Amino acid sequence: MGSISVLFLLSIFLLAVDVKAQLNHSKIPLGSWLSPIANRTSWVSPSGLFAFGFYPQDKGFAIGIWLRNQPNNTIVWTADTDNQPVSSKATLNLTSDGIKLLHRTEHREETSITYLSRYYSTPADSASMLDSGNFVLYDNSSTVVWESFERPTDTILGGQNYSHYNDELVSRSDQSGRRYRLRIDDKGKLVSYPDSSTLAIETAYWSFDAFDDTSVILSLNQRGLLRLILGSSSIVISANNSYPGEKENTIIYRAMLDSDGIFKLYSHHFWGNSSNTSSRMYSEWSALGDQCEVKGFCGFNSYCIGTGSKADCHCYPGFLFINPKNKFLGCFNNVSEDGCSKGPMVPYNIIALPNISLGDFPYSVVRTKQENCNTSCLGDCNCRAAFYSNGTCKKFKLPLKYGRSQNLSVMIFLKVNRRNDVSLDPRPPSPVISMDGKKILIIFLTLGFIALICSAIAISCFFTYRQQVHRYRNLSPENVNVEFAGNFTLRSFSYNELEKATNGFKEPLGEGSFGSVYKGYVSEANKTIAVKRLEKFVEEGERDFRAEMTAIGRTHHRNIVQLLGFCIEGSRKLLVYEYTSNGSLADLLFKAKKRTLWKERVRIALEVARGVFYLHQECEVHIIHCNLKPQNILMDDTWTAKISDFGLARLSVPNQTRTAMGIGRTIG
Repeated sequence: MGSISVLFLLSIFLLAVDVKAQLNHSKIPLGSWLSPIANRTSWVSPSGLFAFGFYPQDKGFAIGIWLRNQPNNTIVWTADTDNQPVSSKATLNLTSDGIKLLHRTEHREETSITYLSRYYSTPADSASMLDSGNFVLYDNSSTVVWESFERPTDTILGGQNYSHYNDELVSRSDQSGRRYRLRIDDKGKLVSYPDSSTLAIETAYWSFDAFDDTSVILSLNQRGLLRLILGSSSIVISANNSYPGEKENTIIYRAMLDSDGIFKLYSHHFWGNSSNTSSRMYSEWSALGDQCEVKGFCGFNSYCIGTGSKADCHCYPGFLFINPKNKFLGCFNNVSEDGCSKGPMVPYNIIALPNISLGDFPYSVVRTKQENCNTSCLGDCNCRAAFYSNGTCKKFKLPLKYGRSQNLSVMIFLKVNRRNDVSLDPRPPSPVISMDGKKILIIFLTLGFIALICSAIAISCFFTYRQQVHRYRNLSPENVNVEFAGNFTLRSFSYNELEKATNGFKEPLGEGSFGSVYKGYVSEANKTIAVKRLEKFVEEGERDFRAEMTAIGRTHHRNIVQLLGFCIEGSRKLLVYEYTSNGSLADLLFKAKKRTLWKERVRIALEVARGVFYLHQECEVHIIHCNLKPQNILMDDTWTAKISDFGLARLSVPNQTRTAMGIGRTIG
C-alpha cells in the first residue's frame, strides 16, 4: 500500500507540473496575422519544437502544424487536405470567429475562408501554439473553444487521443494520388481501408480488435505508449519506454497513417540548445511489415510484387502502364474490349498466372475443379479473370483490383485478346493453356534445368554437412544429457567460435554465478554478445547450469535477458546472452555521476516487477530467481531493465507452492 500511495502522489505531482507548463505558454492576441512571404510566416511554440502557419507545398503554400526538424520539417497537421495550395498573396488572420484565410488573386479579388472555427458561440479572444503540438483558441476566460488535437488529419502526437467520434485519419496523397483511411469502426475496431473503397470490414487490409465498443479510445502518451483504452481497461498496441539519454533534451512521438497506407509509430530525438538544435528520427513500430499487404498500393489492372518497403507494381499481360514513370497509377488495356456486346465473337486466350491473388469482391463464386475454372471464364463474356484456390473459382470483371504476388498455391486465369501483344508486359508472358509442340519442348528444357540445379544443391549440401560434422561431434550423448538437450532450439556454439568471438576472453564484463562474463562479437550475425564461462564447475554447478539453460531458454520477455545459445564441450560449458550496453542497476544507483531521477527509479522498479511476475506466473515453467539484486538487473541501450543470472534459479510446477520447494540456499 505504501508503494501505491507513493506512486499516486508522484503521478499527481507530475500532472500538476504538466498543467503548469501548459499554462506558461505565449498567447497570440486578436488581430495577429501571418503571410507566406513576410517575416511572420508562423507562430512557434515556447520550446521552438512546433510551429503553426504557412509551409511550402508544390508551387504554393499550405497551412498546418509541423515539427521543426533539421534539415526538413515534419508536417503533423494540415488545415485542409483537399484544397489546392494558396499563393504568396494569402494571409492568415486571428479573428473572434477563428483563423481566417484572406486570399488575394491577380485581379485583386478577395476571398475569405474560415479555416479554424470555434466550437461554441463564445468569441475567440486569443490563440496559442503549445509545446505538445496542439494549436488552440481561447475565449476571454482562457477556456479552450477550438484545438487541433480534436481534428487530427493523418497524425496523432504524444498526449493526444483519437476516438470513434473524431474525423478519420486520411493519409497524405503522394505522387500516385493514393490515399488511405484509418478509423475506429462501429464495433470498436481500429481499421485501415483504401480511400476509394466502402467502409465494410471486408475491404479493410489491417485491423486491431480489442473491445466491442465504440467508446474505445486510441491513445498515444508522451512516452511512446500506443494503446486502445476502454474505461479502466487497455490493450497495448506498441509499448516504448525509452527516455532521453545524457545528450538528449526531448523525445517527441507521433503515430501516423503514412502515404503507403501503413500505420506507423515514429520517435524524434532532439539535443542541443535553442540556438543550435539537432534531431534524429527513428521508426519504432509498423502495423504491417509488407507494403504489398496494403490494398490499393498498386493501381487498377496491376499487381504488387516484393516484400518489406521495396514493393513494385507490374501490369497484367495485355495491359500497359498509365505512366511508366509512376507505376503506382495502374495500367490500362491497350486494345478495346467488346464485352457482351452483340457482334462478331472476339477471340481470346487464357493465360495462367500462378501465385497471384486478387483481393476484390468477385461477381461469381463456384466450387469446381481447376480445369473447369479457366474454361468457365473463357466462355463468360463478363469474366476478365478467374481466381482459383482450394477448389473455389472466383470470377472478376474489369478493372482488376488488389492483385498481389504471394508464395501461395493459387492461380489466376487471365483472359487476353488474341490481338493483344502481351510481350509489352515487363514480366515474361506465362504459357497459354492450349499448348503446342514448342511449349512442350520448353517445359522439358525447364524440367531438365531444374533437375541440374537440384543436383548442384544436393552436392553443395553434402560438402557443407561434412564440414559441420566435427563441430557437433562434441554434442554426443556422452557429453550432453539427451533429455536436457531436447529442451532447446537455441544455437550451439563451439568453444573455438566463442574464444574467437571474445578475442580470447580478453574483455571481462563482471562476475556471475559460478564464473565470469566476457564481451564478444559474432561477425556473421553482426551482433554483440555476452559470454558467461563457468569456471568453478562442480556437480552442483552443473545442475545450476542446466537449470539456467532450461529456464531462460523457455522465457521470452522484454524485461528478461535473452539467452542466445550455449556451448558444451566436455568440461567446458558456456552460455551466450544478449549484450546489455549500460551495465547493471547497481552501476546506475551507486556509481553514476548524475543522480537518477525518482520517476526513473519508479519506472525501473516497475519493469523489474513485470519481469519477476512473468517468471513467477506467466512463463511455461514457473521460476524463482533466488538471487535478485541490483548487480543482476542489467540495463540495455534504451535503459530498459532486464533480469539476468539464473545460476541460482529454482523451478516450480504450476500446482506447487513456493514454500514446498525445498530451496537449499539462502534467498537473495
